[in-house]
Amino acid sequence: MGIDVNCTAWRGFRTGEWRHLVNVRNFIQKNYTPYYGDADFLAPISLKTQRVWEKASELILEEIKHGIIDIETEVVSGIDNFEPGYIDRDNEVIVGLQTDAPLKRIVNLYGGMRTAKSALEQFGYQLNPEVEKHFRLYRKTHNDGVFDAYPKRTRLARTAGLLTGLPDAYGRGRIVGDYRRVPLYGTAFLIEEKERDLDQLDGPMTDERIRLREEVRMQIRALEEMCSMAEKYGCDISRPAENAREAVQALYMAYLAGAKENNGAATSLGRTSTFLDIYIQRDLENGLLDETGAQELIDQFVIKLRLIRHLRTPDYNELFGGDPTWVTESIGGIGVDGRPLVTKNSFRFLHTLTNLGTAPEPNLTVLWSKDLPEGFKRYCSMMSIKTDSIQYESDELMRPMYGDDYCIACCVSAMAVGKQMQFFGARANLAKSLLYAINGGIDEKKGIKVVPDIELDTDEVLDYPKVLGNYKKVLAYVAELYVDTINIIHYMHDKYAYESSQMALHDTLVERLAAFGVAGLSIAADSLSAIKFASVRPIRDEKGIAVDFEIQGEFPKYGNDDDRVDDIAVELVSYFSAELKKHPMYRNARHTLSALTITSNVMYGKKTGATPDGRKAGEPFAPGANPMHGRDANGALASLNSVAKIPYRDVCQDGVSNTFSIVPRALGRSEGERVENLISVLDGYFVKGAHHLNVNVMDRQVLLDAMEHPEMYPTLTIRVSGYAVNFNRLSREQQLEVIKRTFHDEM
Repeated sequence: MGIDVNCTAWRGFRTGEWRHLVNVRNFIQKNYTPYYGDADFLAPISLKTQRVWEKASELILEEIKHGIIDIETEVVSGIDNFEPGYIDRDNEVIVGLQTDAPLKRIVNLYGGMRTAKSALEQFGYQLNPEVEKHFRLYRKTHNDGVFDAYPKRTRLARTAGLLTGLPDAYGRGRIVGDYRRVPLYGTAFLIEEKERDLDQLDGPMTDERIRLREEVRMQIRALEEMCSMAEKYGCDISRPAENAREAVQALYMAYLAGAKENNGAATSLGRTSTFLDIYIQRDLENGLLDETGAQELIDQFVIKLRLIRHLRTPDYNELFGGDPTWVTESIGGIGVDGRPLVTKNSFRFLHTLTNLGTAPEPNLTVLWSKDLPEGFKRYCSMMSIKTDSIQYESDELMRPMYGDDYCIACCVSAMAVGKQMQFFGARANLAKSLLYAINGGIDEKKGIKVVPDIELDTDEVLDYPKVLGNYKKVLAYVAELYVDTINIIHYMHDKYAYESSQMALHDTLVERLAAFGVAGLSIAADSLSAIKFASVRPIRDEKGIAVDFEIQGEFPKYGNDDDRVDDIAVELVSYFSAELKKHPMYRNARHTLSALTITSNVMYGKKTGATPDGRKAGEPFAPGANPMHGRDANGALASLNSVAKIPYRDVCQDGVSNTFSIVPRALGRSEGERVENLISVLDGYFVKGAHHLNVNVMDRQVLLDAMEHPEMYPTLTIRVSGYAVNFNRLSREQQLEVIKRTFHDEM
């Protein structure tokens, strides 16, 4: 049937391949309007938005105090399982909530019954016994499937904390639907396209073809349910959007379906600002909208994104502090034709930090290039200094690999929108792996054998070549185990907790990326540096296990632009990445690796004994690819230069996370000087081939004061490791770890 070529929804848009095939990028390239100006055009908050936001922010503050507002215990997760909900129906321009009330959370049983019950019990709730009884009778969960299949070696590694944060007890997330397809085409056309794909998936019925046919049928049903859910709010998303309000609304409904269906670790938004600007610009030119109305659409959309919540277990909250949802929106970048993808809407999204105040969500991510318009660069820099709510990633690094229509999933990881998805893989503990190389594969905390066939090191002084040789044996074993474990997890997730609505907004023949990760990179590099350049004597217990280390002499430390130790860090990630790639992935996924820890660096520290770099047992790791706290002693630029050496392409292509804190005076005396200097820092850092930078511009004293007087800083937002958090949502331990990080007081 298709869409009528005279479709009024497309009137005024320049034609292209997008009219006949699902090709959102082509639509954007043909129709967007680059913006080279400054922020003078931006409008303040509208009266309607102010009224909606007042009610929403009251609930958010109450939630921060009490931990939760409410949980739905009679109905489980699903695209169309809830009645409509509103914040302030008379003033909402964009409608839709996850349940029938703002901030009421959903119980998702598909991931695991035990984990869902644990999440409920921490807040004093109980699932309806009839729901639990029938679900147990008729449904197997992802978590059950995973633990049925796990070999003993995986269980040991998981227990010891060698592999941690695995998405075996929570939704994997990192699957970003191309939500723009719904406003551009409507669900009816998208269903037709999926039906056509299904007809093409014929031939010998191999395992993969059978599975894919079933999945496409599930995707079609999800699109139908999405349409039904939207109808309850009076929204017809079966057809293309006629105007800007309908476009924002339909895009949000598509996103909301995924947030209702899945408790994904990350429920990222994608790259929507430039797409939506096309509709807004058309309405502005036709006199259907003014700038106040345009900003109102974006402000109200962002309010809804700020209210996305998931029900997580206490264990999850220890891993990922601050109750994050990673609603990541990717903004800016340059097209392959050289035109900036910055529009007025790029400014509007960042302007929500002014109109609505700072907040961790959405996770605003600017795709940085030295060639971005100067007005936009200045605005980004100014907003970073004022809000600490923006992260930056190198468009110059990612565009050659992903094209100019990629987005960031979760924290820092790139993928082509609607054409790639990620199998999230959490992290392997590089610091603990090094201790296994010294302790014969025996865990220093648990006393159990975790890695086989490793010789116990009995030397009085550690020998660098010997330790490095054993370490590489450990890493080779860990890499194979890690791949096997992730294969099991994602096989079972596809089988028992498939993300139908999000995958319905991908190409049917999607490319899969396997997102592995490492924790403790700086500890491992500094430890090997100490062994190589100083004298390290293990202090052993009665069983010969090293429980502490005595260091004599100085050694170069990662974070000071010293190749002697920085090269060790590069060698480690390169070796581990190569070892991972030796082992085949489920569904032919492509191996990628990240140096990223979120706030789980506190938990990793608890699980890891003393290390040869002088770190004591239980002390937190540095976040991501950061140097250990206080060791980057040669100034901000030296610290940035060290992290910039970690290779992105073909090694750490899932991301190299760097969280950078600098005191305001170090950037300059005046606001203008600080803005220009931060731009120079970003330009210089990314020119060196660096991938990612969180930016905090603040004094440590602010955080100390906020920890003691939280009522004075109810919505203080800081960047941590790939995302932002409300400081008051962190545990005391996590707050203290953030405060211990290096705050650079000179460039």
